[in-house]
Amino acid sequence: MIREAVVVAGGPDVAGIRPGAEEGTVFIGADRGALRLVRLGIRPVLSVGDFDSVTEDEFKEISAVSDRVVRVGEEKDETDTELALAGAACLEPGTVTLTGVTGGRLDHAQSAMHAVYRLQERHPEIRFRIVDPNNELYFLRPGRHVLRDGGEYRYISFFSFGGPVKGMTLRGFRYEADNAEILPGTTLFTSNEAGVGECTISFETGICLVVRSIDA
Repeated sequence: MIREAVVVAGGPDVAGIRPGAEEGTVFIGADRGALRLVRLGIRPVLSVGDFDSVTEDEFKEISAVSDRVVRVGEEKDETDTELALAGAACLEPGTVTLTGVTGGRLDHAQSAMHAVYRLQERHPEIRFRIVDPNNELYFLRPGRHVLRDGGEYRYISFFSFGGPVKGMTLRGFRYEADNAEILPGTTLFTSNEAGVGECTISFETGICLVVRSIDA
């Protein structure tokens, strides 16, 4: 059983990739992210992309180590990261973690965020998240959610994604809320902090973007 599929892209600020990962964790490389894995001594179960950011010798290096390589044309509808995320979802893991998409080009970061949102909607049984050394991002659908221990991610912020989040109640946080509303563009629910006990968020409508952070 696959517990977690870690998708590694080619951008800076990666987190959570290391040789000797826990049993049940597999790695997927998106374009140059595959080279990053290979040079860390990690064997990707899948390396996918047009590989326009690596040389032919580097591509041979990736191919020699990867379990499976899918090379696509440069003119395509999906980004390399989207293809890697789709490949991860096909493995039906409990969690898909994406890293290497923040800290560089903002268009790439936005594209990755929307791809994760779309796949989270399509696969509610899988938990999708984006991580870097200072942040963790994920989406929540309406309902009641017990938030996992953020570990070193001390601060937690809530944003609406696409439309208003209505009927939001926060319990166990430094700043609690009752039947609140998060409107697009508001910053009211930025930099909250989790309490010692159980922390829950519940809301009735909308999509909530959760960002957990530490000070850089």
